[in-house]
Amino acid sequence: MVWDIDLGDLIRRLIGKPRVLKTTPVPPMPSDWKFTYDDLVAEMKAGKRASVGRAEMEWAKEYERSLIPADMRFPQKSDLYESLADQTVEYITAWAAPYSGGGTGTLFKGEQVWIHSAPRDEKPIGEYALPVEYRKVEERMVPEQERTSSKYGGFYFYFTTIELNTNFKLVATGFKGKGR
Repeated sequence: MVWDIDLGDLIRRLIGKPRVLKTTPVPPMPSDWKFTYDDLVAEMKAGKRASVGRAEMEWAKEYERSLIPADMRFPQKSDLYESLADQTVEYITAWAAPYSGGGTGTLFKGEQVWIHSAPRDEKPIGEYALPVEYRKVEERMVPEQERTSSKYGGFYFYFTTIELNTNFKLVATGFKGKGR
């Protein structure tokens, strides 16, 4: 048996120093680019695209960021938001498996969500959030069959920066996640 391996890389991995691959720079966004992430996904579903590349994803994010009005505040870790009205929202479920799920539910006026982790970007187009009254909202939104599965790992929301500034009111910063 002949193995075609990079012995140097194998040794680096064994001693805990794997090779760091340099990322290929993304070319500048074309001046006529007008696609959001949702547009790219819709094109894939319609069969217009076989895949979406890293450059296209970055351009979509850059384009979406350009659509955020200049006076809007970008979400930060530990921001606490309150729903301004009853609203239908999508939630994402986490699983101890290589997939996620989700559904829709109603977030009631006055219910609060908080940004539980630091945004990856200085000016994020959106952020993940958890409800302050986690168990109460989870029981109402996530079906019992999913919640009681041994592979279920919880649920969370993703809100765009525009949604957070339009459908919610920022009520506090520095929130520590009490109420779970």
